[in-house]
Amino acid sequence: MLFTAVTITLGQTGDGMNIRRTILSRSLGLAAIAVLLASGACGGAPEPAPEHTPLRLLSSNGVRPAIEAVQPHLETATGLHLAAEFSTAAALKRKIDAGEPFDVAILTPALVDDLVAQGRAVAESRSDLARVGVGVGAREGAPRSDVSTPEALKRTLLDAKVVAYTAEGQSRATVNKALAQLGIAAEVDAKSMLTGPGEGPGAVAAGKADLVMTLISEILIPGVQLLGPFPPELQNYIVFTAVRSPNARNVEGANALLRYLTGPEVAEAMKTHALEPITARWRDTPGPLRGTRPTSGHVPGQLRGTGLTNGQIRR
Repeated sequence: MLFTAVTITLGQTGDGMNIRRTILSRSLGLAAIAVLLASGACGGAPEPAPEHTPLRLLSSNGVRPAIEAVQPHLETATGLHLAAEFSTAAALKRKIDAGEPFDVAILTPALVDDLVAQGRAVAESRSDLARVGVGVGAREGAPRSDVSTPEALKRTLLDAKVVAYTAEGQSRATVNKALAQLGIAAEVDAKSMLTGPGEGPGAVAAGKADLVMTLISEILIPGVQLLGPFPPELQNYIVFTAVRSPNARNVEGANALLRYLTGPEVAEAMKTHALEPITARWRDTPGPLRGTRPTSGHVPGQLRGTGLTNGQIRR
């Protein structure tokens, strides 16, 4: 307990000497503590204003390369600081359902629809950003295998010793469906390596797996070559949608981030990392961000059945 020494003069005695009595005042000590706490002198830092709080972005791994590529320019252009967490869309949705705070999320349309229905996302803020297909990757320098037709993909998968794909992720449903259509689900399952979010390409680069099947945007890492996308008969495109939380701490900052995500810099980064941008037109009005739901465009021609390598993808 903090005590304050207070000196009080009671008067003078006959010999002219002052009589002083020192009183330890508990009440004044408590008042001093209150003042110190209010001023932050006791070490408690004041809570940052919302506009200075990092924006919390929860994003699917599918767009991670593009987001990380533009993050420095985004922060410089907007004055915002981004605190991003990347994982599978399904895993992030579970975190939000459990109460994880966020400002903006980039998930798949179905998961965003569910958040809107639950009141955990603002319907008017949503925008489809990009889409990407599933492809096959092999270690850089390994003999290139053909995956351009269903029969060619089937032979390539059967010839591989270890095939990696995610245990949970947006590509998994497409992979399972393709294996079933090819009639080799059991054979591939017997030599599969189920990986965590975004870890499949790394397993190939490290020589732990011969092939990886995942979103094309995740395959393009050092040490891994893209053999090509799934054949059109087996392909399915995953759309990524951005949306704002109704409980965003910095609403204007979150709206600015959404506007940036639908702008030309991000669109160019999406193309560079094998994603197809989806044009969104936001109304230039004050207040909460509003927009129209865009429709998807054409399938990226540079990826359809071409078997491009990393070097042939524009960086």
